[in-house]
Amino acid sequence: MNDKGARYEEQAAVFLKNAGFSIVDRNWACPMGELDIVARKGDTVIFAEVRERSNPGYGTPAESVTAAKRSKLIRTAMAYLKARRPKAETFRFDVIAIVPGEPPEHIEDAFSADGFGF
Repeated sequence: MNDKGARYEEQAAVFLKNAGFSIVDRNWACPMGELDIVARKGDTVIFAEVRERSNPGYGTPAESVTAAKRSKLIRTAMAYLKARRPKAETFRFDVIAIVPGEPPEHIEDAFSADGFGF
């Protein structure tokens, strides 16, 4: 990860902490991919993908989470669950969208693993 990416992930982590989440893991990696932030609030564990876009001509940060990226995140999250076995009632995938100079946008339950073949 480059310095800019690390800076945006730190901004997202601080944002989540201020919203009452505890950060469980950052940049957790396995052969399937990497999870930017794993956080927890109550009985919910979230897998947060941090996306930044400084040029609106390329779309919003959230739009950059393509179907292929979602699939990779779901597979990586499944590996995380198998490896770490966190005790939680619910799991979800959130996106923290960052546009420089603006507050982060937290998109809760941005996509689902429903119907995903494991």
